[in-house]
Amino acid sequence: MDRYHPLGAGPLCGAQIRYLIESSNYGIIGGLAFSAAAWRVKARDSFIGWDDKTREANLPLVVNNSRFLIRPEVKVKNLASHVLSLAIHRLPGDWASRYQITPLLVETFVDSNYYQGTIYRASNWMEAGLTQGRGRQDCLSQYPVSPKYLFLYPLCRSWRSQLCYNDSQESIAPSSPSEEYGDWVEEELQGVVCGDVRLKKRLFTLVRDFYACPTGNIPQACGSRAKTKACYRFFDHPQMNMDTILHPHFQATAQRIAQEPLVLVIQDTTTLSYSTHSACQGLGPIGTEKEKAVGLLLHDTLAVTPQGVPLGLVDIQCYTRDKESWRKKEKHHSLPGEGKESQRWIASFEATARLQKQCPKTTLVSVADREADFYSLFLQATATPQAPHLLIRAFQKRSLQGEYRSYLEKLESQPVAGIQTITVPRRGNHPSRQAQLAVRFLEVTLNPPYYLKQERAVTLWAVSAQEETIPTDGSEPVSWILLTTMPVHNFSDACERIRWYCQRWLIEVYHRTLKSGCKIEERQLKSADRMENCLAIDLIVAWRIFFLTKQGRETPDVPCTVFFEEAEWKALVAYVTKNPVPVSNPPTLKEAIWMVAGLGGFLGRKSDGYPGTKTMWLGLQRLDDITSTYQVLIPFCQFDSSPKPSPVFRPDKYG
Repeated sequence: MDRYHPLGAGPLCGAQIRYLIESSNYGIIGGLAFSAAAWRVKARDSFIGWDDKTREANLPLVVNNSRFLIRPEVKVKNLASHVLSLAIHRLPGDWASRYQITPLLVETFVDSNYYQGTIYRASNWMEAGLTQGRGRQDCLSQYPVSPKYLFLYPLCRSWRSQLCYNDSQESIAPSSPSEEYGDWVEEELQGVVCGDVRLKKRLFTLVRDFYACPTGNIPQACGSRAKTKACYRFFDHPQMNMDTILHPHFQATAQRIAQEPLVLVIQDTTTLSYSTHSACQGLGPIGTEKEKAVGLLLHDTLAVTPQGVPLGLVDIQCYTRDKESWRKKEKHHSLPGEGKESQRWIASFEATARLQKQCPKTTLVSVADREADFYSLFLQATATPQAPHLLIRAFQKRSLQGEYRSYLEKLESQPVAGIQTITVPRRGNHPSRQAQLAVRFLEVTLNPPYYLKQERAVTLWAVSAQEETIPTDGSEPVSWILLTTMPVHNFSDACERIRWYCQRWLIEVYHRTLKSGCKIEERQLKSADRMENCLAIDLIVAWRIFFLTKQGRETPDVPCTVFFEEAEWKALVAYVTKNPVPVSNPPTLKEAIWMVAGLGGFLGRKSDGYPGTKTMWLGLQRLDDITSTYQVLIPFCQFDSSPKPSPVFRPDKYG
């Protein structure tokens, strides 16, 4: 370094690690050094979205690549980017081993007078801007050094949300009603931080286009060749990723959660299959070895009210499985917690816990299915009194503390506290039906499993809901065992926990909206990174459709202008009533939603109930075309206010 590097060997600032680059044939051919991040850099702080307090809290999670050198006589194609990749993959583990901190982001500075940062650009580092040329010691603002290019490299997918989280920040306050936005897209994504105003405008345009045509492919949704090419460039842009696109939606969700006394936070995993898209790179196995299916795995966390209104997404984890280590069951217990796929349930619960600190007046309950029944999650949920509550469906037969029998045996021996009636949704060929459940409950203290025998016992409440009669339609009887950290003292409490778990089905409806409504599995893109950026937009669109469908049931009498623009509801009324004269008073939200659902095939019979998400996304797509035609033709229309003669009756003709 002293001989060849312009800055010499150091000294380096703060925490630091040095690596040597060694060749089996030529010995030491270079080296790298990583040290503490720069204290204050305007380009970096604005790119991440930091204020002073958040930067001070999370700066240790950023590491500076302060030196990188390959001896000048070494000339090997792609060597620099290969070495940089090896070092970046090793850095998080080495840094955590030495300093007990796992970094989330690496930064580096390149002198703009001598270099262009070609190595970092080739290694997919993000260019975040230029420094002002002040350096570390410029206390008098004399700008003694040349400006430098700033490059950033994320070490995990959720780097921005974690770096922007401040444990000491104040509670979230409800948004001000005085703020005015052009539409729901601007209101929902107002806090996006992408470093360029043009990227922000393009994101708004894509969300509007995808929402207007949810079932269409990308060229059909964009509407023109130029907008389609701009869409593909947006998905390829190095500053755009799933976390950047979804971060403002997470903030808007937190605003809505802060206004509710109780919120259910449902988490689940679904697979996105792209086996027919052989050209897509970066996918992994998602099914059995025989099926050889490839795609992405999506673990999402959806916040809903106890009445079933989806408030938005809280956390998203999109990942692929490694083909080499997949299905290595013999190594499962020997892997560290971070290496197990089940870690996604804990990561989702941690995101809910961070949200609980921001919304102290709201009670959050994390709800999950049987796959989440593992002991580490119970330990996490009972670690502190301020943690969110947990409600899961049990799967494991765990033993009671001080007893040899399972808690299931003791729970079944309890007397029936009462009968609870629930509605079992339609599944396959089995229609929706009413189920009578015998309810039992019990407080239990569970022993840890043998591979965690050093851990403490946990105290939970178990609720049993059993359908004791065989259904007449041939479907399986309901049999649930629920474990929760929320106390259950009486039959009313037990029934409330059962009703909460019944809302878990909403995330299945959300997945169906995402796959069948937004057609995410039919997107034909060349890489997993492109697919994730497109998925982030479809996630927001699917939530909005789901939210609109549910909101029409909760607040049916409010004016439809809370969700529909003036041109939309006027075009809708004109099309449905066959009357081109614009009406002065907008219909209610319920009336407008039923009109939109009618465009999608909803008949509105007494036995049909409320419109579902499928008829809504089909109707919204037709409404966009109707609105566009209405806006083109209405300036040329002249309306006669005189009464029109009644039409002559003519019988319907067929054929």
